[in-house]
Amino acid sequence: MSAGKIDPMEQFHVAPLVRPIHIGGFDLSFTNSALFMVVVGVLLAVLVSGGLKRQLIPGRWQVLVEMMVTFIDDMARVNIGKGGKKYAPYIFSLFFFILFSNLVGVLPLAIVPGLHTFAVTSHITVTAVLAFFSFGIVMFVGLAKHGLKFFSLFVPHGAPGWLMPVIIPVELVSFLVRPFSLGLRLFVAMTAGHILLEVFASFVVQGLNAGGIGYGVSILSFVMIVGVSALELLVCAIQAYVFALLTSLYLHDAVHLH
Repeated sequence: MSAGKIDPMEQFHVAPLVRPIHIGGFDLSFTNSALFMVVVGVLLAVLVSGGLKRQLIPGRWQVLVEMMVTFIDDMARVNIGKGGKKYAPYIFSLFFFILFSNLVGVLPLAIVPGLHTFAVTSHITVTAVLAFFSFGIVMFVGLAKHGLKFFSLFVPHGAPGWLMPVIIPVELVSFLVRPFSLGLRLFVAMTAGHILLEVFASFVVQGLNAGGIGYGVSILSFVMIVGVSALELLVCAIQAYVFALLTSLYLHDAVHLH
């Protein structure tokens, strides 16, 4: 990276924090991505621990956690339907892991020299694992509950028999595309926002270095950074909600076959 310029893709670089570890041809190094996953896990554990006190007169911390649990319970009940409560713990973990990962990724730690955040959900490897794990749970639930009848999901009720050779492949492809759309949607949304912030940051730096009219460009770019940052906070919550909501809807199909 040359002086005065910012590489917008540098923030996505996964690098080992300690000496690289290779075992059996696999790289098992502890990276910056793994570090921020641990940070998110610790933050979630600390937050949820406040709701385990079960005080007769709950404090603000306990009330907050109870509101979080109620929110996810309602999502599972409404979107999965009867028997959906048993899947609420997974939906809870999924939603708040993604939400906290997104929010931690936009923290302005870079104002401290040598520090910067890492958005783990801006890597397709992370979002793909979350998506395929959710898809695997849907498949397992469907097959365990209905056996081979689960595949009747690809045969819409009331559809004429002569259309089945067309409808069944379309339904099958639509079903198999679900994990890809889940993972790509989150990955693209978070990556695009972080790149945009870095691009405006480079305009700020280059404008200050240029002087003159460049100061105006820097001020305007800084205003855009503030606006995009506010939008990113909204996107962080929306993407976590959409991921959890779609997973709930897919579980509904697996449980009720319609």
